[in-house]
Amino acid sequence: MSRSEASLAAFVGTTPNIGTTSAAFATAYRMAEASIDPIAYFCLNLKSAKIHRFLGEDEPSVSLDKLRPELIAQSLTPDKLRRAASPITKLPNLHILFGNMVRDQAEFFTPEEVDHLLDVARQTFAFVILDVSAYWDNAATVCALRSADVRILVTTSALSHFQEDGKRWITQVSPLFGVTPDQYETVIIQNSHGTGGYRMKDICKELGTSSLGQFKLSESMFGQLDSGRYEEWLRGDAQGKQAMNEPAKQLIKNQGIRPIQKALRKQPWHRKLMTHRRGSSS
Repeated sequence: MSRSEASLAAFVGTTPNIGTTSAAFATAYRMAEASIDPIAYFCLNLKSAKIHRFLGEDEPSVSLDKLRPELIAQSLTPDKLRRAASPITKLPNLHILFGNMVRDQAEFFTPEEVDHLLDVARQTFAFVILDVSAYWDNAATVCALRSADVRILVTTSALSHFQEDGKRWITQVSPLFGVTPDQYETVIIQNSHGTGGYRMKDICKELGTSSLGQFKLSESMFGQLDSGRYEEWLRGDAQGKQAMNEPAKQLIKNQGIRPIQKALRKQPWHRKLMTHRRGSSS
């Protein structure tokens, strides 16, 4: 990967419906809040796209399936992809590519199409989060995880999730595609009733992965998901404002994303200068 290309971070759950999409989008949101660079979130869960519902876009005008002609023809361009990725009104440097709305077409996406999408994504944004299916039976999951610069495994403290599903997918299947367990960083989903009996250290040791952080679910979050106001929860709820904050900071630091703080670092100096000048002229 050249220095001018974006990094890709793929989020994959050990198990379906544990909160992988919520964690992946929260990470993209936090990164966009803290950065001056264009951050993108791609829903690549071909069989179970949900982020449009969480954000109140029941029928998005542009979604992954509508890019099929360009993907098949290998003719997608950065300009076309930029127009297809919807910005968040209150966070314009966050761009969302909504997922496949035609589930019976999921099996028709080819590795060549997904690789083309990812190649163009690298040319279009500064950092791209890829939210993929927990099952390794489709081109999007396999190609995204093979191509990603950062691989984030999402699981819970339930033994059936991190040991049964995690071991069988990440220890047995993932290496078949050239991705070993030590190439993953782990995010643990905590439910609203506690963390269970297994700690991050225990789970990472079991899986052979490293730790990235935790994401805590809450009843208030579930209510906002159902009503299509997840972005409002991330922006306005006390707990929502903290969601995936630390993992996002680590990704910004490790991937060379330009933080807002660096861009504004000289502002206090300018303020002092203006104050001094006003004082001298009085």
